[in-house]
Amino acid sequence: MATVNTSATSNYDIVIVGGGMVGISLALLLRAHQPWKILLVEAQELAASDSPVSGAYSSSFDARSTALSWSSRNIYQSIGVWPKLKRHLTAISQIHVSDRGHAGLTRIDAQDANVDALGYVVENQWLGSVLLNQLAETDIQLLGSAGVETIVPLSTGMRLEVQQTSEQPQTIETKLLVIADGAGSGTAQKLGIESQSSAYGQTGIIANISLEKPHGGVAYERFTDQGPMALLPLTDFKGRPRSALVWTQPSDMAELLMAADEQSFLEQLQLRFGYRLGHFRQLGERVSYPLALTTATEQVRRHLVVIGNAAHSLHPVAGQGFNLSLRDAAGLASCLAQAGDAIGDLAVLQNYQQQQATDQRNTVLFSHSLPKLFGLSSSVVALGRNSGLLAMDLIPSLRNSFAQFGMGMATREADHG
Repeated sequence: MATVNTSATSNYDIVIVGGGMVGISLALLLRAHQPWKILLVEAQELAASDSPVSGAYSSSFDARSTALSWSSRNIYQSIGVWPKLKRHLTAISQIHVSDRGHAGLTRIDAQDANVDALGYVVENQWLGSVLLNQLAETDIQLLGSAGVETIVPLSTGMRLEVQQTSEQPQTIETKLLVIADGAGSGTAQKLGIESQSSAYGQTGIIANISLEKPHGGVAYERFTDQGPMALLPLTDFKGRPRSALVWTQPSDMAELLMAADEQSFLEQLQLRFGYRLGHFRQLGERVSYPLALTTATEQVRRHLVVIGNAAHSLHPVAGQGFNLSLRDAAGLASCLAQAGDAIGDLAVLQNYQQQQATDQRNTVLFSHSLPKLFGLSSSVVALGRNSGLLAMDLIPSLRNSFAQFGMGMATREADHG
């Protein structure tokens, strides 16, 4: 990872604004294809650590986590990240889907899809550390504690004024600007690209839960009359099994749950989830955030791409947001690798957007529709969805199709079909 020349105008092939997991992953994917001169601009200070190299990784009970699909595993394998990453993650051997108060349920096993695992759950701290250390082994430049002040489109690319903490503003020119700085991107807004947001009227609560029984690598997706909840398998902490909770609630109910003491919260969770994992023993730190489907009004312009949550931020119910963004990053890197010197040409970038359109449309629709379908209380609707769950449990081809979609494989085949 190289340093940045701060004394004069710096020229790059590609500048990525946003050094989070999507931004760094994209930079590594790009480097795997071509020796482009790449700069990552990140608002936070980022520094690689020795932990993935030495193996001296120390988790915490409250560590936030991400579910990686099978397609994400393949992408990380392609850039040499996976061997390090898999040291501290949990394989999902089965997905258990149920509808509270109804008989319908389905269980999808990894063997149904002929894979070792349907997905993997990794702590964000570990994923970020592995990515940063991989970045440090390249000549990709990183500018931390920096923000973009202005952006001026040029005939040959983009000119940015970047302000780093306690430093003079820097002028940077690039053939291609990639915006990956999160939902409601302030950088995109500087170019007149707004975000369209559709609020669900729900709040997501995230916490880690200590369990009485081992989870056995099972991910639970349970739909209730108040909203869906997921319990994703995590590595044991100090010999105790634990799972990552993502609980969707109406905003007023979520406020009460966030204010409740630990025992009251666990009692309500137990009431909604049941006892498949025995009694819930301990509640970790709770974090809540309002849920909305947010999409950018534009994803590509000449010399410009919007990616990650800046392009589409999804409902967490299906765990597809980061995986979709990673597939977009892989698709963009592949398209640019075939473009030669024309990486900023509109036709090249429109080709990328067209290539990803089916995957984006299907994944957004799935993530948007699922909580709405299971949130409807009509007896007719309930009968239909539970019949569907029972049919899926009984018919292997239906389970396999669902598994392929969840792994991010069906949409890729459709795109390249």
